Amino acid sequence: MSKVFGFAGENDFCPGGPIYANHKEQNHFLSIGRPVDVYFPLRKRSRISAPFVFTEERFEQKKQASIEVLPDECLFEILRRLPGGDERSACACVSKRWLSLLSNICKDELCSQNESAKTNTQVKSEVEDEGIEGDGYLSRSLEGKKATDIRLAAIAVGTASRGGLGKLFIRGSNSSQGVTKVGLRAIARGCPSLKVLSLWNLLSVGDEGLSEIANGCHKLEKLDLSHCAAITDKGLLAIAKSCPNLTDLVIESCTNIGNEGLQAVGQHCTNLKSISIKNCPAIGDQGIAALVSSASNVLTKVKLQALNITDVSLAVVGHYGKEVADLVLTSLTNVSERGFWVMGNGQGLKKLKSMTVTSCVGLTDTGLEAVGKGCPNLKQLYLHKCPFLSDNGLVSFAKSAVSLESLLLEECHRITQIGFFGSLLNCGANLKAASLVNCLGIKDLKLDLPELSPCSSLRSLSIRNCPGFGDGSLALGVTDAGFLPVLENCEAGLVKVNLSGCVNLSDKVVSVMTEQHENCFLLSDLDVSKCATTDSGIAAMARSNQLNLQVLSVSGCSMISDKSFPDLVKLGQTLLGLNVQHCNAIRSSTVDVLVERLWRFPITGNLLEVLVSSWPPFPENTVAKFWFQFSPMTPCSAEAFREVVPVKPVHIRLSVPLFL
Repeated sequence: MSKVFGFAGENDFCPGGPIYANHKEQNHFLSIGRPVDVYFPLRKRSRISAPFVFTEERFEQKKQASIEVLPDECLFEILRRLPGGDERSACACVSKRWLSLLSNICKDELCSQNESAKTNTQVKSEVEDEGIEGDGYLSRSLEGKKATDIRLAAIAVGTASRGGLGKLFIRGSNSSQGVTKVGLRAIARGCPSLKVLSLWNLLSVGDEGLSEIANGCHKLEKLDLSHCAAITDKGLLAIAKSCPNLTDLVIESCTNIGNEGLQAVGQHCTNLKSISIKNCPAIGDQGIAALVSSASNVLTKVKLQALNITDVSLAVVGHYGKEVADLVLTSLTNVSERGFWVMGNGQGLKKLKSMTVTSCVGLTDTGLEAVGKGCPNLKQLYLHKCPFLSDNGLVSFAKSAVSLESLLLEECHRITQIGFFGSLLNCGANLKAASLVNCLGIKDLKLDLPELSPCSSLRSLSIRNCPGFGDGSLALGVTDAGFLPVLENCEAGLVKVNLSGCVNLSDKVVSVMTEQHENCFLLSDLDVSKCATTDSGIAAMARSNQLNLQVLSVSGCSMISDKSFPDLVKLGQTLLGLNVQHCNAIRSSTVDVLVERLWRFPITGNLLEVLVSSWPPFPENTVAKFWFQFSPMTPCSAEAFREVVPVKPVHIRLSVPLFL
């Protein structure tokens, strides 16, 4: 029988093998009813769609069909055919892979199937961006750990359909996990409208990343590179060749950028208007000379700081800087007196309006005088830490600079009050502001100055932190030199006077300005903080009928006491700001009454700022700041104000209308 049906045995009858190894256990399948030969349960056929299938006594899970199985080439072709920017932005949220593919699609590679949808998207984007950026471009900034390639890719995809990215600022954290050439490639391909790019502290960004920007962002106008050590002349050369619209270049602490890169910029960027180069040891005279001479017709701002340049660079600036209006020179240790002299006599800085010189030992009397003669339109001069500049050079410069409007001297210790006041009295009729800060050479000298032309246009005078400037400089009853003739010759009237930190100045300075000179009737801002001002000085200001102070600062005047209370109240009729910090002789109860009295003046719509050194809810010597906005609307009493004053905070802003 087995031969007829082809059975070889019981294993062939049950292809899966015997169910039980012990044949005696087969009795469990015997029917308990009528006798039968054998019982075998019905076997079902395996379903094709089952998640598990047998294969040689092993089973595996069947793979589901997915778009992810497509290679990048196919998926790229699909994504570039999306109809609009909103669809691309939505797809970018699916995965990092999709975001990476979308960010690598150039604008000219997009293949929209629906032109009308594309047009509608553009119109919608213009409407949305109209209220975001005035010039039609978006601005994005990444700082610290947020500066990554993934975020740059997201910016590239997200801004493409909303007007385009115009400004990008990346502030890295010197981390190797930050921005690389991959992120900049995404920006270059997705943001061809980029005009401003700033890269700070990016160790992983090199020439390849900057070349990607050059290849994709041909509209770039401003480039700022700071602490990018991996960028060399090669990257700057790529920018120069591909971005002819570059107008503003800033390079700071990029140790591998040298003369070759600057030469390329000068040769190809014919619209360059502003350059700022700081702390780049590989840049020398060759690079600066090539850059300035090539852009002589358009360059308006030059800023050179901590460079290994010599007198040659300053000579080139003085000769080729025909359009330069703003010049900043800082920490140029290799520049000598000859460099400044040649720059002044180069006859090229006719349009120079502002000049700042800081920590340059080469600036002497001869060099400064030459600058004054060679720059007839100079209006602002700021000198900081010039140790070899003396009174003779300053006075000679003042005689030559007839257009000077603002003069600032800081930490120039060879300048005395003879040179400072002599420059004020020798300058032209345009000087409006003069400032002297932390000059230790200022001391009281009993010397006469010759008869000088008046400084009739001076409006602001500031002498700060000059401990040697005292009553002797006022020359009251001693000579005609010093502060007195300056006040007499200010025909336009001083508006702002700052004498803070001059510890030897007493009440005489107040008497000079308030009682003896009519030219101070326009004085609105007076600062005598940390001076030797006493109650007599406050009384002198209160007695003046022509003084209309709006801001008064007597901070740190320890000799002002409660006796000045009625005088401060009288001054409060015109005051908008009062600073009495650290006046320890004024009791807190006096301050309490003073504030209440100041509230009573009907200064509707004006802002009254009171700085006090003590207030009842605060500990002694605590500095508090109050703003009181007067309004004819809902009144608020002083008692109600005290209820809302907290105990611990020292800065309080009160926006409730006050009217007593």
